[in-house]
Amino acid sequence: MPASMIRPQRKVRQSEFWIARNELAQAQASRFYDKLDETLEEMEFGAKVHGVCAPLYSSGEKGRPPIDPVVYFKMLMVGFLENLPSERAIAARCGDSLMIRRFLGYELNEDTPHHSSFTVIRQRLSQDVYQSVFDIILEGLRRHGLLRGRNLGIDSSVMEANASLRALENRNTGEAYWEYVRRLAAEAGVDAQDAAAVRRFDKQRPGRKTSNQEWVNPHDRDAKVSKAKDGATDMLYKPENIVDLDTGAILNAEVRKADEADTQGLAERAIGAAELVEAIREESSVGPEPAPEATETLTGDKGYYCVEELEAIQQGGVQTVISDPLSHRRVDKLDEDGQAAVCNARLSVKSVEGKELLRRRGMHIERSFAHILDSGGMRRATLRGQVNLDKRYKIAAATYNLSQLMRHHLGIGTPKQAAASVLTGLFELLLACLEELSAVFALFVLVPTIQSPFLHPSAHLFRSSALNDRRLKSGVISTGC
Repeated sequence: MPASMIRPQRKVRQSEFWIARNELAQAQASRFYDKLDETLEEMEFGAKVHGVCAPLYSSGEKGRPPIDPVVYFKMLMVGFLENLPSERAIAARCGDSLMIRRFLGYELNEDTPHHSSFTVIRQRLSQDVYQSVFDIILEGLRRHGLLRGRNLGIDSSVMEANASLRALENRNTGEAYWEYVRRLAAEAGVDAQDAAAVRRFDKQRPGRKTSNQEWVNPHDRDAKVSKAKDGATDMLYKPENIVDLDTGAILNAEVRKADEADTQGLAERAIGAAELVEAIREESSVGPEPAPEATETLTGDKGYYCVEELEAIQQGGVQTVISDPLSHRRVDKLDEDGQAAVCNARLSVKSVEGKELLRRRGMHIERSFAHILDSGGMRRATLRGQVNLDKRYKIAAATYNLSQLMRHHLGIGTPKQAAASVLTGLFELLLACLEELSAVFALFVLVPTIQSPFLHPSAHLFRSSALNDRRLKSGVISTGC
């Protein structure tokens, strides 16, 4: 082909044009975030958050204007609702979506907050601020009657830390794990340069144990070596929820270290939740809104059974519904208070109400973990440090409560549920149309006695022949054979 016939490549450039903002298409079918914003405005979320965070921000005019803390907490809510695990993904989603921009209050020509701003805000705001934001959402649930407080349940799950077992270091020598194993292999006469031989030696060496007292991850010292739900060993954290078993609302959410036993400090956490319910009950007794009841029971699985902790909880006026992991416990070796605590716990578990509470524990608490960890982007941690994870997890739990409120008040709790409701409405409309068409078909085809003057004469012949075919198949008309 001659060179003169080759068409040169050109870059198409779009010319400038102007479009009024009110003429832009609204890219939101379910309008879920508009309803979420209305719910937050109803509970005065913005004003209350500004009141909590005001002492932490400077009132001067020097420096760059800070990011509104309300916008920051709304972006964390988006991370839960959109199942986004990292802050980088949250910032990208908020910048790309028109409906989320409107939810945050940003114009099309404004830049949404960068993901690096999350770190600065998280370091500025203390854990008490995050707890206050959690309490604001909890107060909204109380106003709508979604906080009963009579029956509480407690349980924990696992969260994968942003740390690796390969990066473990010995606390005493500072050696990495494989350096430590190669040194032991060389002392035992194994070739330290043979990787396969070193692995075989590590599996078979006596006293092999990865203890948290001996090993630590230098990148995340709060992450602990523990066993996951599937039995695999990994670097983990332990999130824990205290849930209202009558409504499913989370009263307290925190992230604990994975090597801490469930029974460690159980009485303190249980009595603290009961005191929180009592404080909310006293504050709401003067208003017209429904007030929660006093806490009467605490339900947990066998991992929370400890005689000393049960005794302290029952002395605080809360009955425990926790099964005993030992079927033949020697009660006679306990003191009188311990014997009374064990007997009361056994009676509660065997009662009809106790069995119902145990069923509710599996329903409400496991559901909260499924929403927060598996559907809310929190199963695999992207942050490091127990304090940072506790802050992020607390806002995720608050958003879960907010989702419960919207599901009760509006019928939808998540963007996926809102989109599914639109599809369900279209499907129901299609079914209604099909029913109408079937009725019309039955009227004009299956009923030959109705003669319409608007039909062509051939239509009556077609209707009669179709009816005769149906009678012939059913045996009503004889064939003469």
